[in-house]
Amino acid sequence: MGEEATEYFSKDFEWEEVRKQVENNSSYSHHFLPFEPSSSSSLSNDSKAWESFHNRHSTGKFFKERRYLLKEFPELLHCDEHSKVLEVGCGNGSTVLPILRGNQGVVVYACDCSSEALERAKEMISTCDKDSYNQRFHPFVCNFSQNRFPNWMICNYCRDSSMNKSIKCIAGHSENAKTDSVESSYLKQSQCCIGGVDFVTLIFTLSAVESQSMPAAIMECISTLKPGGLLLFRDYGLYDMTMLRFDPNKRVGFREYMRSDGTRSYFFSLDTVRELFLSAGFIELELEYCCVKSVNRRKGKTMHRVWVHGKFQKPI
Repeated sequence: MGEEATEYFSKDFEWEEVRKQVENNSSYSHHFLPFEPSSSSSLSNDSKAWESFHNRHSTGKFFKERRYLLKEFPELLHCDEHSKVLEVGCGNGSTVLPILRGNQGVVVYACDCSSEALERAKEMISTCDKDSYNQRFHPFVCNFSQNRFPNWMICNYCRDSSMNKSIKCIAGHSENAKTDSVESSYLKQSQCCIGGVDFVTLIFTLSAVESQSMPAAIMECISTLKPGGLLLFRDYGLYDMTMLRFDPNKRVGFREYMRSDGTRSYFFSLDTVRELFLSAGFIELELEYCCVKSVNRRKGKTMHRVWVHGKFQKPI
């Protein structure tokens, strides 16, 4: 991912071309067969699988800094000073670093289900030898597909006030708050929350979430955004070459696959992404496929990569 953004994310081919090629190729037919989940299937321990994954790739060489990020999402570069960004599923910090470097005014909160990944992220930020980076970088452990974001990020009153204009919230406190409630006691002790964030970034994160948990995970994202805030989305698209490499026995759902290490990957169509985010209450601003030819010069192979790019806004 070290290529220049203009090269890395240009429109090299049309998605419809790939769709026709794939669907007319009998060797890929197993990807389109009906999938009946096992009656004994249950939620997998994705956190444990990703913890092991980051342990194996502790050097950080597996991930490269996403230098294209600010060109694809210039809102992060031109936002107001002291804007707050929540990077969900930050991994080793490959998304966090270009944000901190590109905008000296933003504060980045970054979570991951893997404590090992967060350690790598902190190491990456520390090696930049920029005190301002460390001061504006706040990592914490959270599996957003299974748990709510912590109350210090957005308390229950701020969650309600962001969805209900009749509740007036001052410094994060509702004027209608009951003094005898558990939440009121928490707010007094912690001096409330940060009041939510201006941006949420979901960069190759949602595809790692079990499909049945995606709606709740997206609802959690919209709840922590301030009214008018943006969710910036990037993930694997339908018919990406990595999807086509999966064997039939790796399917664990419709367009959903499990790797041998226990980590999963889902491949999104535009319709699926649209339905997920609009059902959560988001407004669609941008949604499209990014289709890029990646050339492996050493092996002489051309690979067709497909991603989904999206921008969604929380209603004001």
